[in-house]
Amino acid sequence: MSFQAFRFDPPEFPDAAHELRREVRAFLDENKALMRPMPSGFSPEFSRKVAERGWLGMTWPRQYGGKERTAYERYVMIEEMLAAGAPVGAHWVADRQSGPNLLRYGTEEQKQFFLPKIAAGEMYFAIGMSEPDSGSDLAGTRTRAVKVDGGFRVNGSKLWTSNAHRAHYMILFCRMAEAGQEIDRHAGATQFLVDMKSPGLEIRPVHNLLGEHHFNQIFINDLFVPDNRLLGQVGAGWKQVTGELAFERSGPERFLSTFRLLVELVRAAGPDPEPGVTAAIGRLIAHLAILRRMSMSIAGMLQRGDNPNVEAAVVKDLGTSFEQETSAVARVTIPAEPTLSAMDAYISTLARTTLNSPRFSIQGGTREILRGIIARGLGLR
Repeated sequence: MSFQAFRFDPPEFPDAAHELRREVRAFLDENKALMRPMPSGFSPEFSRKVAERGWLGMTWPRQYGGKERTAYERYVMIEEMLAAGAPVGAHWVADRQSGPNLLRYGTEEQKQFFLPKIAAGEMYFAIGMSEPDSGSDLAGTRTRAVKVDGGFRVNGSKLWTSNAHRAHYMILFCRMAEAGQEIDRHAGATQFLVDMKSPGLEIRPVHNLLGEHHFNQIFINDLFVPDNRLLGQVGAGWKQVTGELAFERSGPERFLSTFRLLVELVRAAGPDPEPGVTAAIGRLIAHLAILRRMSMSIAGMLQRGDNPNVEAAVVKDLGTSFEQETSAVARVTIPAEPTLSAMDAYISTLARTTLNSPRFSIQGGTREILRGIIARGLGLR
């Protein structure tokens, strides 16, 4: 068995990225009334403001509404947005992964139609990957497509589909019905661009522990997708979706979703905390610093045009552990009864983070799936 190492080279961010950081901070200060304890808010108004500053589709060609800036600059912008709790939910998926996937695999007509709208903050996307009974095991997808005159007929179901009830389009991952899955689990995998207003789609809400409606289950019954909304090639969906997941798993959102709690924990500890409190907070901050360096290194890989699928899985797996550990450590370090309505910022943020923590194990891939990817990348299976 051959052992293959992966590496996270030290990132070297250009001066333009540091200058942009100051610009983004000033913008966020101007819009601080919109900030939230966790960066999951859905605000079309905020998304339009971000687009007006040229911060959506930042790395894309200008002909598609992009600004041709570096992956380093985009990383800085995203990091500042998440740390501030900016309501990025409306444009998030489209800008992070749907747009880059279209840029890589879309036809010229698709690029011209979708990308300028995403860059303008006018079109939102959902992720049609996970399913009941298979979750993050995308190779186990049961949603099937059949070729018909003028397009494809699709049947199946998707689960945990964030903001599907508010998205304009979804990139749907499924399998061609005639594919020989018993021979190759990836055979026939295909992606489609689906209009969320299409006949044949039924969207049902799935409320989280906070009582909020972000997730959905989508029932797909004889959905017709025209030929011009096939993304990439029939049967090439596995390569496409794994490349897309590298964008989803590698960014600072993989460890900054609980950043506000860490900030409030430091404030609650005060200027002269007990040694045990100091050690607990120091350990969390050390983990955060390491994850940040690893994630920034992946930004460099993306800038070079690499496909850091394995490295992204490492960051996502470690990031999930860190985010869930943050709330657990906080509850023990400075005990408090988590209450959403509490006036104290530490207590209310602790409550929100605690109730959100279970979903960190789901979004972007479960630990089992991620560790399987890492093991294969290392040549261990």
